[in-house]
Amino acid sequence: MKATNKITITALGCLMFASTCGIAGTPARESTAAVKPNAESATLWHARNADRYKREWGVDIVGVRSVSSGYMLRFAYRVIDPTKAAPLLDERTKPYLYDAASGARMAVPAMENIGELRQTPKPVANRTYFVIFGNPGQLVKSGGHVRIVIGKFEIDDLIVD
Repeated sequence: MKATNKITITALGCLMFASTCGIAGTPARESTAAVKPNAESATLWHARNADRYKREWGVDIVGVRSVSSGYMLRFAYRVIDPTKAAPLLDERTKPYLYDAASGARMAVPAMENIGELRQTPKPVANRTYFVIFGNPGQLVKSGGHVRIVIGKFEIDDLIVD
């Protein structure tokens, strides 16, 4: 009887471990399936719009990604033509991110000792730059559509990774 209880408890422990790790059952499969359409949508956006931003602004859009446990959003782009990309790195312009679902406008947070969480050096070709936007209350979720405005530079319907 003791051996039977020991086997049952061991089997139960293995099943609990497998289900929480996504080894057995469907929860892990469902979550990866939910992420895949967003990644495909972001890839499709890039395929449709990348050439326009390369031609007009001299940048290749890397994307928007949720960072800092979802409380911030990181917009990244790679400079191809430093002359065309210079307005994006002008410290006098104020970047904003607009959430399509709620219409909320998010700004770049400024830290007391660091300043704004964005890069504003002289642009260099083949270098990736970023802008961090606040996301209070995790309003913008992965898969959400956003609009980014930096001066006259605008990106519509960008999908958050």
